[in-house]
Amino acid sequence: MSEAPTAARIRMEALAPHLHEAAQQWAQRLGLAFDDVDAGFALQLGEAGLQLAELGPQAPGPVRVDFVEGAVAHRRQFGGGAGQMIAKAVGIQQGIRPAVLDATAGLGRDAFVLASLGCTLSLIERQPLIGALLEDGLQRAAIDNEVAAIVARMRLLQGNAISIMADWQDEAPQVIYLDPMFPHRDKSALVKKEMRLFRPFVGDDPDAPALLAAALNLASHRVVVKRPRKAPIIEGAKPGYALEGKSSRYDIYPLKKLTP
Repeated sequence: MSEAPTAARIRMEALAPHLHEAAQQWAQRLGLAFDDVDAGFALQLGEAGLQLAELGPQAPGPVRVDFVEGAVAHRRQFGGGAGQMIAKAVGIQQGIRPAVLDATAGLGRDAFVLASLGCTLSLIERQPLIGALLEDGLQRAAIDNEVAAIVARMRLLQGNAISIMADWQDEAPQVIYLDPMFPHRDKSALVKKEMRLFRPFVGDDPDAPALLAAALNLASHRVVVKRPRKAPIIEGAKPGYALEGKSSRYDIYPLKKLTP
């Protein structure tokens, strides 16, 4: 994801007095002020965790990362398990649970699905606000009995994915997963709300070709790129094949066969 355009104004808010100190720590980390009356957005710390909210009478509700309840929990319980297209795309099979690097983590939903299926995940998010939401969501999930074991397989790295991959010191991930946030064609109300909130901070993804090149240079077995179904492939190397769904497509760049 790209760095935030400077036009977006955001302030920090504590939604309860006893959370003010913790909110101050987030504000200091992210360089946010509490008293920016002209801000159009707020990063809010409440009882349910950290959330990003647009301010104003026509604003949609806030967005936060929740791996315990809601849509993510429903997908974990009823989403189709290893039969899901994303599972097939990364190479999950009988006896195969690859180590995956999600280099465009966003709110971590796809990474959580793969972790729930037994994969170990490294996640990279470079937009600091989204990274903060993801960090907070992982911390809350880590103390929940149902999902603690799943998020224990998820490691968050914050920074520029291209630089992090170029300087990678650990064992190479078997699979690298890329999902550039824009353009997005998902028409669901949830995704539209998130796009409205994040677009001022994230912008477009002009460096997707460099991201793909870095991933191909690092991954040991395959790179998977999620795209809107009718979107062109990312400029650069051509995928070996694709898996196509109703709204999305997974372009797969095989490098080596995954084996148990």
